[in-house]
Formats: sequence, C-alpha cells, structure tokens
Amino acid sequence: MADIYQTLISRRATWVALFVVAYAILLSSSWSLLRSILTWYQQNSQNDPASSSAKWPAVYVAVTFGCVFGVISMAAALAVAIPAMVVTWITVLVLLAWKPRSVLVVEGRKITKEITGFALKILLREGNGVAAVCAVVSYFVLVGREN
Repeated sequence: MADIYQTLISRRATWVALFVVAYAILLSSSWSLLRSILTWYQQNSQNDPASSSAKWPAVYVAVTFGCVFGVISMAAALAVAIPAMVVTWITVLVLLAWKPRSVLVVEGRKITKEITGFALKILLREGNGVAAVCAVVSYFVLVGREN
C-alpha cells in the first residue's frame, strides 16, 4: 500500500489534479462570496436609490470585488511562480556546488530568502494591480447599471 501511495504522489499528474481541485474550490467559494456581496448590494440599492449616500454601497462592493479578484489572480500567479522559483533555486545551488558545504548552506539560505522575497513582491504588485483595475471597473458597472 505504501508503494502505491508513493508512486501516486510522485507523479506530476497527481499534483496537477490536486492543484486543479484546490483552484476549483477557491473559484467556487469566491463565486459564492461575490454572489452574496452582489445580493447585499442589490438589497441596499433598492432601499434608497435617490439618496446621496447610495453610491457608498457601490464603493464598498467595488473594493470587495477588487480584493477577491486580486486574491484569485495572486493564487493563479503563485501556481506559475512556485515551479519557476524552484528551478531558479536549483540552478543557483548547482552553480554554487563547487563551494564548501558550510558556505553552500549559508549562501543557499540567503539566496532562498532573496528569491522568495522577489517572487512575493511581484505577486503582491500584480495582485494589487488586478484588484485596483477590478475595483474601478466594477464600480462603474454597478453605478452605470443603476442609471
């Protein structure tokens, strides 16, 4: 039984399937969250559409939509970034292989921190960009839909 488990886990197709299932769960829960936020907005905008404060629910919903889409885009980018980070890390460690083991460990830790930090900065920048664009677009869609 352990051999079957080891063989199954070591296959790339298994990891791809696990990623697809995890991403489907993320999308499904995000879709449910977006639908509930949109339902809340529709209830609030129907209560007092002529009020000057009627635009604030649209701002709230737009920012929330932006956050959800930003998180989804960061999750998708992370799926691409992790294998690229691992390949980069392995390449650098192979290039450092001629150094003594103690130096390799110290420099390997330093390089790992640098690669991870660089990748996280890119993920946050891209996710925030997607979130901002989605927030602005969804605000104008919601306000335009009222008119």
